[in-house]
Formats: sequence, C-alpha cells, structure tokens
Amino acid sequence: MTNEQWGKVRNKLQKAVGQNNYTSWIEPLEFAELDGGVARFLVPTNFLGNWVSQNFGDQILSHLNSEGVKVARLEFKVPEKVKPRPVAQPADAASSPAPAAAKPDQSDLPGAPLDARFTFDSFVVGKPNELAHAAARRVAEGGPVTFNPLFLYGGVGLGKTHLMHAIAHEMKTRQPDLRVVYLSAEQFMYRFVQAIREKQMIDFKQLFRSVDVLMVDDVQFIAGKDSTQEEFFHTFNALVDQNKQIIISADRAPGEIKDLEDRIKSRLQCGLVVDLHPTDYELRLGVLQTKVNAYREQYKGLVIADGVLEYLAHRISTNVRVLEGALMRLFAFASLVGREITLELAQDCLGDILRASDRKVTVEEIQRKVSEHYNIRLSDLIGPRRVRTIARPRQVAMYLAKHMTSRSLPEIGRRFGGRDHTTVMHGVKRIDELKGVDDQIAEDLELLRRALEA
Repeated sequence: MTNEQWGKVRNKLQKAVGQNNYTSWIEPLEFAELDGGVARFLVPTNFLGNWVSQNFGDQILSHLNSEGVKVARLEFKVPEKVKPRPVAQPADAASSPAPAAAKPDQSDLPGAPLDARFTFDSFVVGKPNELAHAAARRVAEGGPVTFNPLFLYGGVGLGKTHLMHAIAHEMKTRQPDLRVVYLSAEQFMYRFVQAIREKQMIDFKQLFRSVDVLMVDDVQFIAGKDSTQEEFFHTFNALVDQNKQIIISADRAPGEIKDLEDRIKSRLQCGLVVDLHPTDYELRLGVLQTKVNAYREQYKGLVIADGVLEYLAHRISTNVRVLEGALMRLFAFASLVGREITLELAQDCLGDILRASDRKVTVEEIQRKVSEHYNIRLSDLIGPRRVRTIARPRQVAMYLAKHMTSRSLPEIGRRFGGRDHTTVMHGVKRIDELKGVDDQIAEDLELLRRALEA
C-alpha cells in the first residue's frame, strides 16, 4: 500500500467518522507496512491502538479494500523508541494518575441521558435553595474553576438532580465541544465492574480521566463498596490535578455518609458544600404556580378555584416530587371527569397523599432518633444526668418536640423524666439561640428533622 492510497482512505474516514473522531483517533495513525494481508500502523499509545481497533477497525478495513488494497487484518504497534508511560492498575493506582490520552468524541462518553425538562428556567428559586441555585449557576457559566468539587446535598425531591441536569444543559449550550459526563454513582459502579469483567480497566481509566466535567449523582450509593470507592478516589484526584470541574450530589453531607472512606469524605469537603433545605410554604406555592402555567396548554379550559394551590402548598410539605405528582393527578382527574378543580375535588382526589402528609411525629420517636444521632442511651436522655454530652442532645430533643408535635410544654416535660415546663422552655430557647451561631447544631436539627419526616 502506498502513502497516496492511505491518504485517500484517511480522507474517506474523515468524512465517515466526523472531524472530532478523526483528529482524536485516525490522524495519529502512521502507516508502517503491508505484509501478508496484515496492515501495520504505528500508534503513540497501546490504548489508542486498542480503541481504534475496537471502534474503527472494520471501517478502516472496508475503505482500504475499496481502494484495491487487499487487507485481511490490522495491527497497531507502539514504536520501541516511544515507550508509553505505565498506567497504574486498580491496586496501586494511588501514586500516579493515568496519562492523558486521545480524547473521545461526545458520542463515546459514558454518560446518562439528560432530562430536557430540568433546566435553570424551570427551576423555582426560593430561600431554601437560593445558595445551591447560585452556586450551580456559577459553575455552569464555565471559566476558571473556582470551587472543586461542587457538592449538592439534600433530601428526596428537593431539586438536586434538577440542578445537576440544568448545569449540564447550560454547559453544553455555552460550550458544545465541552466533554460533560453526567451519571449516577450506580452507573459509575456498573461501568467499573464491567471494565474489570471484560479486562478493559485501562480503557475505563482513560475514558473517565479524559472528560472536562464529571457529574456524579447520589454518590452515597458507593459507600461500603471498597473497589468502586478506590477507583472513584483516583478518578477524582486525576481530574482535580488537571483542573477539571467535578460536581457531586448526595442525600446528606459528606461527613454524614456512613461507610464512605475518610479520604473520600475529605476530598468531597474540600470544595463548596451546599445544602438544599426542605421547602418552605412560599417555595412550594411557587412550584405549584409554575406547574399550573405549564399545564394550561395541555389541559385547555380547565378551571382551578381560588385557594386550591395555597391549600396544597400548606398540606403537602414532604417534598417537591410528591407535590408535583399530586397536582398532575388532580389535573388529570378533573380533565377526565370534566369538572372544575375545587377544594372539595382536591380533598377527594388526593385523600391518600393528604393522609400520608398528616403523619404525626411523636415525642417518643424524637427521643429515639436523637439518642441514635448522638450515640447516647435513651435512659440517659430522659434521666437526671446533666453533663453537657447528655444535656445538649436533651435540649435538641425538647426543641424538636416543641416544633414537630402538638404537645404542650408541660406534656413534653413529663415525657422527659417529669421535668418542669420551665426547663423545657429554657431548653427550647437555648437551641433557638445556638442554631443561629453554631453550624453543627443547625445541621443536626436539619438532619434529625428530615429523618423524622421521612
């Protein structure tokens, strides 16, 4: 085969695989010889040769034969004088990140599909999520990496995944060539296990280390899975070393994820950690109003009576997902039966959701959760001991009992070992003061509230 024939084949391949693929994978190939039906090419790395063989080998063979070159097989070889740097295996990968490789085309990236509905335009901003929204906007604008990683956490249905998708959409709009990968921690683990099973760990490492932005949703899923945590740790370090942006989400703060390695917790805490708080009434009402506007086109002529949205925003406070599902059911039902959406219709149609939202938290539940959270005995929490390690959790439990139950102060006092109502009042007041100045107390209250409302 002559260089002229290979040149013609390269031109055809450029049109067939696209400019990005051509630049990354075909252009580095150097034709060496044709011997006994085997076309040999020199490549800068074994990884590149393996990738080309698996992904473009058949096309190259087809175009060579169409040019009259009788080729049965392709071989890719790294010249002896160009020794590729060794790539660390899973067991010893800590010391050196995988070398930079040719960058895959967008279609080769291992991400999950993005939901077109989850954009910044459709995200309702309120006081509980304004910091998370502002941080997500800042990262999505691109430019110099200011905080890495951005870690978003919060309970179910508070908007973490929505913000993750919105960031990815915005980045792709602003910089179409940016290699943005969004996937769940479960998908990361699946691809890791698959790479081990198919003996393609080098490909796995190179692929994840070649991205510009890595977004991993629900990272708590890898907790307790040692091998996956090991690989995630090295991927994280390699990308940070290259100044690539990492965005992570979880259902709780890094330090609260049980069975997550301390070194990973430390890495996750080194950037900006932002909490999406439970929704307040104003935010829930804003979400409902936004959804109603979106439904008007689908359910033309449907009338919603005054006060219905306000009623739902008050009654359904668990999370936005439940709220949106309730509104969708209400609109669909009213449309099918041809009735106006009134308060009475809402109560009939959404009875099960409203009853579930009315679940009552008991003082006893609060005492159990607080004891578990602070790792103290329930008998000590209720008993007479006044040491600080017991007294502070006791005040936290009293505060939650006051705000999450309908029990009076004397009733709460009786459930805490027969204490006087003034003791309860003092404990509630003390926690009220502390939560504004002590971040740990504020976080403990938030975590306990979520656990009790779940």
